[in-house]
Amino acid sequence: MDKNYEPKTENSLSSVNSVFKDVLGESVLLVLKSAQLNILGQTFRPIFCGKVVEVTNGTITLYPANIKMTNAPQYIFPTPLTFPIERIALFTEFDCETRLPL
Repeated sequence: MDKNYEPKTENSLSSVNSVFKDVLGESVLLVLKSAQLNILGQTFRPIFCGKVVEVTNGTITLYPANIKMTNAPQYIFPTPLTFPIERIALFTEFDCETRLPL
C-alpha cells in the first residue's frame, strides 16, 4: 500500500462538486447505485469507507478505501479507489472503524 499517494489538483471545480470538496481529508461512508459489485470473483454490496484524498469534476477518490464485505468487513483495498460522482447513492461523514452489520 502506497502511503505517499499524491492526488492530482483540479483548479476549476464546479459548484455541483463543492459538497465533496468540503470533506476533503475526512473519513466518509459512501454507497453506490448498484445492487452488488464484483472484485476478483468476490461479490459484495457497494459500501465503501475511506478518507477523501481527491475530488475532481466527476470523481471522488478514497484512500485508504475499506470495502465493507460480509466475509471480510475490514478489507482495505491496496490502491486508491476512484468513484464517479453520478453513481454515488449515499454519502456521509463516518468513522471507518465503526462496524456495520451487513
